[in-house]
Parts: sequence; structure tokens; C-alpha cells
Amino acid sequence: MKICVVSDSHDRAPMLAAAVEAAISRGAQAVLHCGDVIGPNTLKPLLALGVPVHVVHGNNLGDFTGIWQLAVRSNGLLHYHGGDASLELGGRRIFLVHYPHYARGMACTGDFDLVCCGHSHKAGVEAIANVRGTTTWLVNPGTVAGLSAPATWAMGDLADLDFSIESLA
Repeated sequence: MKICVVSDSHDRAPMLAAAVEAAISRGAQAVLHCGDVIGPNTLKPLLALGVPVHVVHGNNLGDFTGIWQLAVRSNGLLHYHGGDASLELGGRRIFLVHYPHYARGMACTGDFDLVCCGHSHKAGVEAIANVRGTTTWLVNPGTVAGLSAPATWAMGDLADLDFSIESLA
């Protein structure tokens, strides 16, 4: 299963939609958003694309009530998890959170195959050795909004645990 990982879209709906459309064109079947959405209008364009979107909030909460209401009305496409999320997709255990230090700690537990975060606006993919003697992938897609950093997102293949940082052109 292929996924799109985004973060820090703030209120830049066109940029977020462009990244998700690019990922879908490459086979993405789900979107993981690691926070700082700001409001429901940022997410509305994604609902028309027809793939499930999992969202956590970040430090820029904005209209979280509106986001929750949009999720309720989304016919199961938008999943608003709150501060963090533990989910399973494509047979992989995944944890989403906004903050990198929290993400690194969760990766070290070995409870997850993939941990995704945002906040720093610094894109990166890193294999983290965990306490179980295996590896957990830590993915920070950067900022899809291009705020104080290039506009980036991540493409992932859960079958192979292969992740790449992509630029929004």
C-alpha cells in the first residue's frame, strides 16, 4: 500500500491538494497529515479526491471544532484523531504526531513500523534503532505549505517500507 505523508499545510489548501493529487497519481491510497492544518477549508479539497485522510492536530490548532465537524460529515474519508494517532494500514503499525521529539521517542519503543511527524518544517527520513532490536522508520515530510522551507511531502510504500521526500513543483 502506498501512502502520502504531509504536514504543516497551515491554511494553504491548494498546495496540500497538489501534493495529495501527485501522490494519488503515483498510487497513494491514503493520506497521513501530521498537523498544523488550521481549519476545515484546508482539508475540504481532499475529500473530492476519494482517499482516506488521517489527521492529527499540531500547535496551530485553528478551528479544530470545524475540522471535527467536517470529519463527521465526510462519509468516513476524513479521520481526525486529535493530538496523536495509532493506526494500522497495509499491515503496518503507524503512529502520527506533530512533534519530532515525541515521534523519536515513540519510534524507539519498537511498537511501530513507521512514525510520522512534522512541526520543524525540516523534511527527512531516518531509520531509528529501537529497544526491540529492530528498526522503525521516522518520516518528517517537512512543510507542504513551503513556510520558511521548501514545499515538500513524502511518498511511502508500506509493503517495502520505502519512503522518499518529494518537492512540490
